[in-house]
Amino acid sequence: MTVYYHDILYSGNNTANATSAAVTKPAAALSLSHWKNGTFFGLLVVFDDLVTEEQALSSEPVARAQGFYFYDKKEQYNAWMAFSLVFNSTAYTGTLNLMGADLMYEKTRDISVVGGTGDFFMSRGVATLSLVAYEGTVYFRLKMDIKLYECYVAA
Repeated sequence: MTVYYHDILYSGNNTANATSAAVTKPAAALSLSHWKNGTFFGLLVVFDDLVTEEQALSSEPVARAQGFYFYDKKEQYNAWMAFSLVFNSTAYTGTLNLMGADLMYEKTRDISVVGGTGDFFMSRGVATLSLVAYEGTVYFRLKMDIKLYECYVAA
């Protein structure tokens, strides 16, 4: 399954369109150097993002990605994320739960599929992430290639 994750970070000017918001700032001692060099170390973002089958943000959503990520490395731009893909479409219902390190300096990176509900009951697998587009620090789109190795179908 391939889907696209669209994150629009609240910037103070985009309340109607924002799907994520920074809910913490790093401690003052950390924030000065790490904020300036772009690692955003210590920042926590909570999101409720659109997930589509097509790349365009305006295409029909198939799920919502609901969870959080935080920047966890001082030397490089890097995050750790945990979220649920909440499906509610004619094709799928239920959730997939994903978590892991998002090594942003890599062209592709894997995070774990650690569970699911509904059509994805007890799923296990890997989601390969790749950055498709970004606009500064306000918007980014990830391609997610999801491979499930275990998924039980309820009888």
